[in-house]
Amino acid sequence: MTGFSRVIIVSIGLLLFVNPAAATEKRQWQALFAKANLAYKEARFQEAAEGYQELIGSGYGAGVLYYNLGNAYFRQDQLGRAILSYERARFFIPRDGDLDFNLRHAYLLVEDFIPESQGFESLSLFWLDSLRLDEVFWGFAILNVFFWFVLLIRLYFRADWNYYLFLVLLVFWFLAGLSFGLKWYQVGNDHRTVVVADEVNILAGPDPKDTVLFRLHAGTIAHYERSEDGWYLVTLPDGKRGWVKAEAIELVRE
Repeated sequence: MTGFSRVIIVSIGLLLFVNPAAATEKRQWQALFAKANLAYKEARFQEAAEGYQELIGSGYGAGVLYYNLGNAYFRQDQLGRAILSYERARFFIPRDGDLDFNLRHAYLLVEDFIPESQGFESLSLFWLDSLRLDEVFWGFAILNVFFWFVLLIRLYFRADWNYYLFLVLLVFWFLAGLSFGLKWYQVGNDHRTVVVADEVNILAGPDPKDTVLFRLHAGTIAHYERSEDGWYLVTLPDGKRGWVKAEAIELVRE
């Protein structure tokens, strides 16, 4: 038996071994997803939320699961956890119309809602909010291939058409690279937190006896700075800052 034949036989054996397991796992996933959806339709929202959480905890982090989980929390009047789930869903399905509508509606119910200020970069590259990081990366990668391909052609064949094409691609290549760099930075430095408790005191220090500076309510967005002994130091978009118990808030980026 040749080495190539052995490789073919081993490959077929692996496929036969792996596929049934993958098919079984897929059926289990579909069954649990259907069970959670049925619980939601029958107004058993806590059971539905537990089902979606189990799927997410198993490594299935699709946006639809976080979106459905947010809906289940919202129907239980858990505004903070609903917003948290919606924000996590946006990493996967940033252009989903239903998600955008539900998230905007949820923010209208937040007692301490403070809109985020947008920097010059976010306003200039406005399309980034509607794209996933992997979409920006592959867009830049494809443009990169075209850019260097046209440049290579121009080195050996100079003509007006490839000169202007090169200039156009250069502009798009620069914008795509800038977009990818900024998107990568935004995702990697996303320290937003969501208040999941109904109401929480923000203190001057990481101690229950410290002065209460102000109170926040479910759904409020704050930015994590650092932690200390089960406490988080957070900053609000308007510049206010203080310490809060870690269990009262959750990071958007898990």
